[in-house]
Amino acid sequence: MEAIGEPNRRRVVEVLAAGELSAGGIAAGFDISRPAVSQHLRVLVEAGVLRVRSEGRQRLYSVDPAALDEVGDWLEVQRGRWNRALDALEQAMDEGEP
Repeated sequence: MEAIGEPNRRRVVEVLAAGELSAGGIAAGFDISRPAVSQHLRVLVEAGVLRVRSEGRQRLYSVDPAALDEVGDWLEVQRGRWNRALDALEQAMDEGEP
């Protein structure tokens, strides 16, 4: 999922893991401009990583856990591939020992 490939966006997701916040509440924890935070929020909402709901004049953002399942599934596949490759390497090294 490309949307969380950018470090600031990953940080937004980490911040929102504790609960929903307004854009201003999210931006308060960043050293980038509020428009830049808003742009990151827009990308994450469009990718389905974040949910947004209106409460009065505020828009509150939260993480959509279902979207992160896709990332978790991909990571599991990659872990399996690396584990198999490392096991094969270890076996080859053991067989090559005198």
